[in-house]
Amino acid sequence: QVQLVESGGGLVQAGGSLRLSCAASGRTFSSYVMGWFRQAPGKGREFVAAIYRRGGSTYYADSVKGRFTISDDNPNNTVYLQMNSLKPEDTAVYYCAAAPGLYGYTAADFGSWGQGTQVTVSS
Repeated sequence: QVQLVESGGGLVQAGGSLRLSCAASGRTFSSYVMGWFRQAPGKGREFVAAIYRRGGSTYYADSVKGRFTISDDNPNNTVYLQMNSLKPEDTAVYYCAAAPGLYGYTAADFGSWGQGTQVTVSS
């Protein structure tokens, strides 16, 4: 079982930047896939980005490509989400997630979750 703790959320103006962190502990195999999802009020949990720890391949939702970057500090078991050029529509609770392999890009494909961190982008 993987335990995940997110940090780094907050309030930022449109066009600004934030960096989210996800500290992983427990069964953090090197072959795991780490992902970020978000959930806005009244909406489902949406895939944002993922990184395959073995090899470092990254995957992004079209809505964040070119603005967000996911990275993995492997020795410290920490995954980051650098968010630039933030827009009001990026406002959501952001969740870190882990899976033993890349099976898909939906919430159902990830079995371990953090508690979430709020990101609010003002216009």
